[in-house]
Formats: sequence, C-alpha cells, structure tokens
Amino acid sequence: MSSTGIQLTKGTQEVIRRGKLAELWRRFKKDKFAVIGGVILLVVILCAIFAPLITHYDPNETQLEQRLLPPGTEGHFLGTDEVGRDMFTRLVYGARVSVMIGFVAVAIALFFGILVGLFAGYYGGWIDTILMRCIDVLMAFPYVLLAISIIAALGPGLLQAMVAISIVGIPYYARIVRGTVLSLRNKEFIEAEKALGASNMRIIFKHILPNTMAPIIVAATLDVGWMIIAAAGLSFLGLGAQPPTAEWGVMLSEGRKFLRVAPYVSLLPGVCIFLVVLSLNLLGDGLRDALDPRLKQ
Repeated sequence: MSSTGIQLTKGTQEVIRRGKLAELWRRFKKDKFAVIGGVILLVVILCAIFAPLITHYDPNETQLEQRLLPPGTEGHFLGTDEVGRDMFTRLVYGARVSVMIGFVAVAIALFFGILVGLFAGYYGGWIDTILMRCIDVLMAFPYVLLAISIIAALGPGLLQAMVAISIVGIPYYARIVRGTVLSLRNKEFIEAEKALGASNMRIIFKHILPNTMAPIIVAATLDVGWMIIAAAGLSFLGLGAQPPTAEWGVMLSEGRKFLRVAPYVSLLPGVCIFLVVLSLNLLGDGLRDALDPRLKQ
C-alpha cells in the first residue's frame, strides 16, 4: 500500500521505485562536489580491498637500514617510517582498518538507534519515557569523555574502540528516527493499515521504517567521517588500535616523534583522514540535497 492508502500492484510499485531512483541520481549528479566526494571515497575503498594487489610490501615488516627514507626514494615513493616500513603500504592497509571502523561503528549505532527511535516514537507513553531517558543519560556526557570511559572499562584495543564510538553514536540516530516517527504515526496511510488489521510490527517495519530512511542515510553518511576521526583520535591517545597495527591514528601517534626530521610520517596519514572525511561530507551534502531538494532551496 502506498502512503496515500491506494493499493498498487508489484509491477506498478517497481516502476515507481525505478523512477524515484532515476530522479534521485539525476539530482545527485548535478552536484559536482558530491560526485567528486563519491569518487574519492570509492578509490579509497577499492585501494583498501585490493591492498595486496597494489603493493607487495608487508605493512609490518621492519627494515632498520632503510628507516626514514624521504618520499621519492626508489622503491618507496612515499618514503619509509622510523623502522623502515613502507609508508604507502601502511597507508593502504591503514585504510582497511580506519574505514572499516567508521562504517562498522555507524552500522552498529544505526541498528540500535533505529530500534530505539522506532519503538519510542511509535508506542509513546512509558516506553518512550524509559527509552528516551536512557538516551538522555548517554547524551549527558561529552562524546569523547564517554568513549574514553567505556574504553577504560573494556580495556584498550581496536574492537573496544569500535564498541565505544558505536555506543556514543546511538543517541544521534535514536533522536532522528523518533522525531520522524512522531510525524508519521498519525498519517492517513498508517491509520488505514490499522483499520485493515495490520500488526504493529508490520506497520513499524514495512511502512514507517522505509519513510525514515532518507534522513537516516544522510545522517549516517555524514557520521562515518566523525567515527573515523574519533577512532583515529582514540588510537592517537593509545586507547584504540595498538602498534604495530597499520591504522591512521596509530601512524599519526608514532610519527609525532619525528616531526622535525621527517614530518611526512605524520602528514601523510593526516592527509588521508582529511580526504576521506571531506569526501564523506561532500557525499552526505549531495545526498541530502538529492533526497530533499527543499533543503537546498
């Protein structure tokens, strides 16, 4: 059933869906910066996936006789770090870890945030009160302080950092989804479904959830960049990924000791973080404008 309460055949629904996707793509590709952001992100993801095919070096193999070779050196065009590891190799393998943390952390936060927002917004009453007071407790702490506190309880490590920033991100999505559900639950097509005897679970997941996806997609796209920065920051402080793991935050932390003699050791992972976060922000802005052109106007 459509949002107008009119029953449509599957074929008609498929035609409408394809038409909407075509219109979405037409609006999206008009934003050149969003397209550039998407291309940068795609290149980074492909490099991370095919890292063993791009470089033949081991990201953790040390060669002390080749330590701190400058960029442009034959065989190491981005140079080597303080223990002779190839910088390009570590950046490529580091993309695997950093980008994976961002997307997985957002996926976890998105899953629990959507569930909390859906049930709180749809049922209201004491369910809404209990769930949203729990969200308020999480939001009462500064994000970074809460993440550090969680890691202090769990112990430092890559998995622990991922869990910490995921928990920190749950309130963000829960409030977005709850607000959208509150505006949808009394719409005519929802009342029509109730009149037809549809269960609450069917209404929530088949009719309300799809109508909340536009703001969720935009929020998630923008939030991946924040998650990558947060994970890199925790690794920089020694609370996330641990040496010798090839991760951009770890590389920043290790390179700060050599800023005077070899600034590229810290500069290169910093540039990678900047480019990925910038590409995600550009992509998120483009999706926002494509999904709701009224925002741009």
